[in-house]
Amino acid sequence: MSQYFQIHPENPQKRLIDQAIAIIRKGGVVAYPTDSGYALGCHLGEKKAIEKIKWIRSLDDKHNFTLVCSDLSEIGTYAKVDNDVFRLLKAHTPGPYTYILDATSEVPRLLLHPKRRSIGVRVPDHRITHALLAALGEPLMSVTLIPVGDDLPMNDPEEIRERFGAHLDAIIDGGACHLDPTSVIDLRELPPKIIREGRGDISPFVV
Repeated sequence: MSQYFQIHPENPQKRLIDQAIAIIRKGGVVAYPTDSGYALGCHLGEKKAIEKIKWIRSLDDKHNFTLVCSDLSEIGTYAKVDNDVFRLLKAHTPGPYTYILDATSEVPRLLLHPKRRSIGVRVPDHRITHALLAALGEPLMSVTLIPVGDDLPMNDPEEIRERFGAHLDAIIDGGACHLDPTSVIDLRELPPKIIREGRGDISPFVV
């Protein structure tokens, strides 16, 4: 059964954040709140945890995983960002967007799309997420927690515990999140391509 942490969404308790990070460092899978629904996260490159997330979400190898980053400079470590893309990211980060970019060699191979060597990156606007990233010191490997057959991400931590508690190592209760998933923007070539319209306003990316 998973551990359950009630963490304040505006003033995250460091003691509880550190306990959650210890679980992640040991290879655990954690459900945590973001600015667009709850997500599943694990340590970068932790193969068993990634396989568990794939199983929970029924994902195939073609699914683009997302690196949840603390800021733009961290994105630049894991994704190829030229000047034009940097200006777009700077104007709309943090926020409820996932950007598809070409990956650098820093990204573990098992996270990459098998044909395109692409990776999703994002910087959420949520204090619990940033507290986790600050304590971890590197990105979280992440996917939105959308149950099989549903269209929207989960936003009720109690419901997450009821449905998935037996399969997760920790659940962070940060209160209800927005129901809409992120908008997904492919920035590997300009003009941008809209993959999914979600909570983030897509108009700045439409030419």
